[in-house]
Amino acid sequence: MSITEKAHRRSSRSLKALFGVLFATIVLGVTLAGGMSPATAAETPTPAPAPTEESDFTNTYSIGGVLRNGDEVLEGVDITVEGDGFSETATSDEAGEWEVVVPGKAEYTVTLEVSTLPDGVELRNPDAASSVVTADQWLTTSITRSFPMGEDTRETTGFGAQLLQRLVSGLNFGLLIALAAIGITLIFGTTGLNNFAHGEMVTFGAIVAWIFAVLLGVNIFVAMAIALVFGGAFGWVQDALLWKPLRRKGVKLVQAMIVSIGLAIVLRYLYLYFIGGETKAMNVGLSEAVQLGPVRITVASIISMVISVVVLVLVGLFLTRTRIGKATRAVSDNPSLAAASGIDVDRIIRIVWVIAGALAALAGVMLALYRQVSWDMGFQILLLMFAAVTLGGLGSAYGALVGSIVVGLFVELSTLFIPADLKYAAALVVLILVLLVRPQGILGRRERIG
Repeated sequence: MSITEKAHRRSSRSLKALFGVLFATIVLGVTLAGGMSPATAAETPTPAPAPTEESDFTNTYSIGGVLRNGDEVLEGVDITVEGDGFSETATSDEAGEWEVVVPGKAEYTVTLEVSTLPDGVELRNPDAASSVVTADQWLTTSITRSFPMGEDTRETTGFGAQLLQRLVSGLNFGLLIALAAIGITLIFGTTGLNNFAHGEMVTFGAIVAWIFAVLLGVNIFVAMAIALVFGGAFGWVQDALLWKPLRRKGVKLVQAMIVSIGLAIVLRYLYLYFIGGETKAMNVGLSEAVQLGPVRITVASIISMVISVVVLVLVGLFLTRTRIGKATRAVSDNPSLAAASGIDVDRIIRIVWVIAGALAALAGVMLALYRQVSWDMGFQILLLMFAAVTLGGLGSAYGALVGSIVVGLFVELSTLFIPADLKYAAALVVLILVLLVRPQGILGRRERIG
């Protein structure tokens, strides 16, 4: 048999193994879907009746608002809406609310009748008694107009206070990224795999915690421990059913990376199917804010930062002080030499997957407390996790920690100068600039090529 034929047979066996894994994943998803259908799919909704001419709510347009003077609602104040040949006056009720139904999308002038204001109440800006609603502002069927009353008592925040607030938020966010990014770098160091499904492991932990803490009413710290166990088990199952068989079949890293992308897509849309697309509130009684000087921070953020620091210290001690941790570092440095020294490489990789799954789940719980739960929350920060790992140095756990802190701080501090929508992109720009100066990352080691 020629070398070409042998290579062709090996390639065929690898493809069969890959398709077998994907088929098993699909069968598992279908099985779960059959036994655990979401409430929204439990019964076919009855279509809403089409609007009739007597009840054509789709063509009802209104302009309204609420009148307040501080905490006091203003009753009996007249508001006139006129334009396009239409004019009508509404009076605020006991809740301070007023509303005028208008004929359609057109330009209207909304005027507050200052003479009807209670004694001692004045507009904050006397020249703002009228407001214009233009035709292109009708994006919905209702428009709100407000008329601020009295002295503006809002406190302005100086740049220094904003800087401290952003620093604390950036440190918190960086620690969250570090919990997940260390798992990525441990997997890469021991297997060489860039796992693009790691974001879904983060989402998995958040969903488990939300189910137990919110739906089942379990204490949040108990739910956190449960999420850790489930996350570790999820990592174990992934390696046992998918990654170890692929390693034994000799699947190359590029093909394995593509499998991880496919797995991420499958998991992401399974989450969407089971929990829906709306954001889930993590209402566990930790949203109360604490004022520490100029910094305002929630109890959930304080707990998140403390837990993150403790866990990261424990991971560092595990890698440097325990036999399994030293074996993990040996496998990361040279798997062949580690195997020749009597280290069970497959066992170490399995332990790494369990640790990575548990850390990702914990990061998901912390992120849920920080920004609520959604089906794609892990995917939203996946690039930031890879940026942190690459910035700190691929394969270095301490580099992942340093890179995560840098990314977290830059993401939050950048909002002082650029729109918040661009903050993630700004972090990736920093990654590019650092790698142009130091390609191996902050704590990465130079490698000889050739």
